[in-house]
Amino acid sequence: MNCRYIKIYLALIAFFCLPILVQAQQAFTVNGIFFKKSSDERIASATVTNLKSQQIMMSDELGGFSISASKGDTLLFKKTGYTEQKQVITGPNDIVVYMQPIIVLQQVTIQGQSTKQELNSVMNDYHNKGLYFDGHPPLMAFIASPITAFYELFSADATNERHFAKFSKNELEAIEVTKRYTPQLVKQVTHLSDDDVVKFMQQYTPSYEDMRGWNDYELISHIKHYLEYYKSHKDGVELQKLY
Repeated sequence: MNCRYIKIYLALIAFFCLPILVQAQQAFTVNGIFFKKSSDERIASATVTNLKSQQIMMSDELGGFSISASKGDTLLFKKTGYTEQKQVITGPNDIVVYMQPIIVLQQVTIQGQSTKQELNSVMNDYHNKGLYFDGHPPLMAFIASPITAFYELFSADATNERHFAKFSKNELEAIEVTKRYTPQLVKQVTHLSDDDVVKFMQQYTPSYEDMRGWNDYELISHIKHYLEYYKSHKDGVELQKLY
């Protein structure tokens, strides 16, 4: 009789644990990039939703994105002014998404939103699911509504929201940097060629925290400070983003 109970116990463990192990083995990261159809124009701020896990991510300023998925999951691609698309994931391969602009009777529908509005729209989707504290509920939330607070803290939606909130913060900070640290300014100060301007900016982009405290004079001083170093080391220094 004892052996029978042991067999039942082991069977129950296998029943509950096996799906978790299989899921963990199948999970991988899908990397991709958005392009406007029939063009080499990249699309920023397009959303990618894993319809199974409900994780939502957004393409960066260069059209790139990364999202967690498993074989058989379906990804939904959306961008205001473009036709929605779906793609079933067959493996951990990079994908290219060509988005078709919406055209209506001789006019293209122009409903473009700023990146900030797009990011806020995704966060509102999470709020509609009952997540209001970016996955970090305060102590009072556990007293007022324990179930809601634990959902905010431990659910898969809360994990996805925390990841997207971090991504959103980085994207907004990068946009603020590029508003002032522009190719036009760098070229005016350095007199470099267009190709060298791109390389220089990739190597010596100021951080968001630095830009918050700098006036225009300090920003120009930053550019001049690295100019001579760049001229003597540009062929031997790897490109990197400092923000």
